[in-house]
Amino acid sequence: MKKIIFIQLILFATLGAMAQSVDKKYINPASGYSNAVAVTTGTVTTLYVAGQVGSGATLNEQIRTSFQGVLKQLKDGGATFKDVVKMNTYIVNYSEKDLDLFRDIRKDMFGDQEMPANTLVGVSSLATDDIKVEMDAVAIFAKN
Repeated sequence: MKKIIFIQLILFATLGAMAQSVDKKYINPASGYSNAVAVTTGTVTTLYVAGQVGSGATLNEQIRTSFQGVLKQLKDGGATFKDVVKMNTYIVNYSEKDLDLFRDIRKDMFGDQEMPANTLVGVSSLATDDIKVEMDAVAIFAKN
């Protein structure tokens, strides 16, 4: 009898999960990709932000404009920086001194409390020679 009840509970849980729909919204489509994709299940939305590249002549400018690109995609997807749970940052020709610059800019723009998980990777190149920084992010928030 316990085995039958257990199987029924698993069946009901599975059917309940299947009944919940998954809604995908493609945000700011570009050539061959979307700048962000919002995936909503029930009342929770996960926003995946594609790599946002920097512009400008200096690493400082490129880090700031990359963060600004991430912020734009978050806003367009209904999220804020406080909703971000994971970020990846790629810096061309990275050196240890770049870490302090990256942290100073991030702190200046967002503070230094309740920060997302973050990976910073030094790379040899990005999509084009003028791009020195690229950032992507994942945010999770309650659907309004």
